[in-house]
Amino acid sequence: MPAESRLRADAKRNSEQIRTAAIGAFQGRGLTVPLEEVAKAAGVSKATIFNRFGGRIGLIEAVIEEVVATELFAVIDRMRTADDIGERIDCYVTSLRDLQYRQPSVNDVLLQTYPNSPQLMEICRVGSEANEELVAAARAAGAVRPEFTAGDLHAFVVETALALKHGERPPRESYDRRTGYFLNGIRTPRSG
Repeated sequence: MPAESRLRADAKRNSEQIRTAAIGAFQGRGLTVPLEEVAKAAGVSKATIFNRFGGRIGLIEAVIEEVVATELFAVIDRMRTADDIGERIDCYVTSLRDLQYRQPSVNDVLLQTYPNSPQLMEICRVGSEANEELVAAARAAGAVRPEFTAGDLHAFVVETALALKHGERPPRESYDRRTGYFLNGIRTPRSG
């Protein structure tokens, strides 16, 4: 095999090893994992990450679809397919909070940790539009308190992201119970 072909094969193999290591690290610990750890898991030097991807932002851009976008967009799609607006709210909030609990990288996206990543910011834009769409439909149907806004939902999601990223991780049962409290608190009170 000619030296040039061998070099191209090595470069391709290194890129795939880096991508695989980054997906595992980002899904497990978030987008802020030190690049040295990604490099070590890939069996390459940190310089190789910079050579292949241009640094952290390039690496995030290369894997963000697999790490965050696919699951987050699936949550939005599921929300949009529910017939009842109450089901849509429950589905969206419950699924989004589940994703935040399971995938630390989602919280980095929601906190816009890397605003220089166009793909990350596009994911945020799509999520914001989904929040606005859902809350507008819920308010129009009288399914949520009239004072509840898309800004309130956004604040709840961001506060959850901050708590999960920087605070002590609650047991899953407590976390899910709080999701129920939130949903009960935003619903239109029943009269009588």
